Amino acid sequence: MRRWTVIPMVLALAGAGATVAPVTAAAAPPPAAVGTPQCPTGWGSLPKDTTASGTRPLVNVRTGAHPCYDRLVLDVPGTSAARPAGYHVHYVDTLVQDASGKPVPVRGGAILEIVVEAPAFDPATGRTSYPAHPGQPLPGVDLAGYRTFTDTRFASSFEGRTQIGVGVRARLPFRVFQLDGRLVVDVAHTWGPAPR
Repeated sequence: MRRWTVIPMVLALAGAGATVAPVTAAAAPPPAAVGTPQCPTGWGSLPKDTTASGTRPLVNVRTGAHPCYDRLVLDVPGTSAARPAGYHVHYVDTLVQDASGKPVPVRGGAILEIVVEAPAFDPATGRTSYPAHPGQPLPGVDLAGYRTFTDTRFASSFEGRTQIGVGVRARLPFRVFQLDGRLVVDVAHTWGPAPR
């Protein structure tokens, strides 16, 4: 007998549950996409520089593509945050070669000029430490697949300073900092956080 009284109660409860409005998943906020980078903001696009003189030579320039920015690294052994290489990094309308005053064509929507207080030769011996040629792309740098960088050009090495131009998709925010033996320039892909 008990068996017959339980079944109608279960059926009655099931029928009553059918009248309740279902809860939809759309009411809850969507979860953050897995692997979406949290890009830094607030770098700005105004000139960045520091004053420091030195005679340590530039030995290499390399680039790297990151989820939030493209990176240019200038290798200047013997420098650090405590003993920095002087630099001046800013956007220019035209890259003008130091000493000669000749314009150096750089492809892109904007041109970032990087001047580092490090010659492309060893001051002690006069031997070339970074084998680049004025007006030519930076040796060994391949920008295929980069989102922000469009071109690189060596402008000059004159009076202990090396001048480089980087073609950028648009005038985007950038930061400059130093690590042991390296001056790092990061240019963001966008002005805001990474799109979701």
